[in-house]
Amino acid sequence: METTSSNPDKTVAAFIHLSTFSKYFIPLGNFILPLIFWNAKQKDPFVDHHGKQALNFQISMFLYFILLVCIALAGVIFWGVHFNLNDPFIISEDFISTGHPRNLISLFVFATIMGLLLLGLFILDIVAVILATIKASEGQLYKYPLTINFIKPTQVGDHQSKNEQFNNIQNQTL
Repeated sequence: METTSSNPDKTVAAFIHLSTFSKYFIPLGNFILPLIFWNAKQKDPFVDHHGKQALNFQISMFLYFILLVCIALAGVIFWGVHFNLNDPFIISEDFISTGHPRNLISLFVFATIMGLLLLGLFILDIVAVILATIKASEGQLYKYPLTINFIKPTQVGDHQSKNEQFNNIQNQTL
């Protein structure tokens, strides 16, 4: 999908996406730096679209991560209570007992599934940001997968303010 802007700022749009990797160096950098780049050139419809997409995706990924961690903690607590109700959990200097080993198989399967889901979320984040950066540098629009639209995206070309609509004689009716 090509943009309708005659001269979109591809560099700033690409930096918006790349700046989300700052979360690995700066706490909350995946929200702060894209927001700074986006606000610097927000009047450009192309940059506005990419800024909103990047922030919506990062907020969505954060919420998915929190949801998976909460589910994992609830599962571990569930299995911990399950072990304590059926078989005693004994820890001493030379001995650790969790009861029958078959009880641990379900916990291992659950932990493996949660680990794979978190790994998949991490890989999705890396791949989607790289694809968005490539599309932005080529001057194309990009929509992230699995994104919840917290900041309503506007269509490129829909940047007419409410006051500007009255300046156009064709839009005025009696």
